[in-house]
Amino acid sequence: MILLDDRYGYMFTKEQLETIKVVLTEKEVELILMDDDAIAQINAEFRGKDCATDVLSFPLEDMPHSPLGTIIISVDRAKAKAEELGHSVDAELTLLFIHGLLHLMGYDHEEDEGEMRQKEEALIKAYNLPISLIQRSE
Repeated sequence: MILLDDRYGYMFTKEQLETIKVVLTEKEVELILMDDDAIAQINAEFRGKDCATDVLSFPLEDMPHSPLGTIIISVDRAKAKAEELGHSVDAELTLLFIHGLLHLMGYDHEEDEGEMRQKEEALIKAYNLPISLIQRSE
C-alpha cells in the first residue's frame, strides 16, 4: 500500500504507482507530494543542499511489518520537467516515484555498476514511460 500525503493538492491518482510498487516490494511506502519551498527546506536540513530538488527518499530500518520508507516529490519540479520534455505530469510523477522507490530498496546510481539504471529502464519500458532520470543526467 502507498500512503499518500498530498500537501500540494495535485489530486494525483496512485493506481499505477500501486501496481509498480507491488512488483518491487510488499512493504508499505509513504509518498508525500509538496511544493518547491517545502522540499527545499527538507533538502537543506537532511542533505545540506540549500535548493529544491525533484525527489528525496528516506529509507527506514528493515524490520518486520515496518514500511520501506518515505518518498517526497516536488510537484512544482514535476510540472516544469513534464512541460519541458513534453509529457504528462502524471508520467513525470511516476518516473520520480520509481526513482525514489529504487533508492528506498537500496539501489544507488551514483555508486553501483549500472544496476539501478537497468532496473529503472526495465520499469520504464514495462509501463511505457518517458526517458529515465538517470539517462537525463548523463
